[in-house]
Amino acid sequence: MLTFLKHKFSKKDKFFAKWSLVHLAVALLGGVLLAAWLLGMHAQREQGRVNQLAQAATESATTDSPIPPNNVKIGGPFTLTSQDGATVTSGDFAGKYLLVYFGYTSCPDMCPTGLQSMSRALDMLGPNADKVQPLFITVDPARDTPKKLKDYDSAFHPKIIGLTGTPEQIAAAAKAYQVYYQKGEGDQDYEVEHSSLIYLMDPEGNLVTTFDEEVDPKLIVAALNKAGLGQP
Repeated sequence: MLTFLKHKFSKKDKFFAKWSLVHLAVALLGGVLLAAWLLGMHAQREQGRVNQLAQAATESATTDSPIPPNNVKIGGPFTLTSQDGATVTSGDFAGKYLLVYFGYTSCPDMCPTGLQSMSRALDMLGPNADKVQPLFITVDPARDTPKKLKDYDSAFHPKIIGLTGTPEQIAAAAKAYQVYYQKGEGDQDYEVEHSSLIYLMDPEGNLVTTFDEEVDPKLIVAALNKAGLGQP
């Protein structure tokens, strides 16, 4: 038979064991705090960029001077799935002014506000609204099916087209528009953190300006008219 000897720890052994556990706990806490600080810095930088773009949009739309040239490459080709289940590309909207907004149907506040701002601007445009195509691109393709997008968009304006796709397609479109998004924790009941700007693109696919989701719809109309919407 095997004989097990019971080891008796000395006071010195117990002291070092205790402090080893303390050091481990401190190291783990330090790692958590460092990770939280890095995430906070990233979010702060992203919010700063969003605020700068939104401020520039407001200044552009409320002045009588021409819209300044776009020095930042935003926008580009994409291939996605429409709310009717059809494959669409950015080329399908050539010749139209675009109002592009990235969000998701389970969004608690920002997305409904942004879509409502777009909808009110479209109503103000009257017949010229036919020259404008609003797009709602989901950043939650796992839950936002074409049918779900169609039901959601219909609550705002009939011209809004919801777009979804594979995670890779959504990531490519978001990258083209410099959109930040990050899925929260959970399998079904989760939120998606994302930047919240409305992008106004001209008929050639160039960025005209951007708006915060809470923008006065009159500013969207003013920017569209300044970009040449009302001209023959």
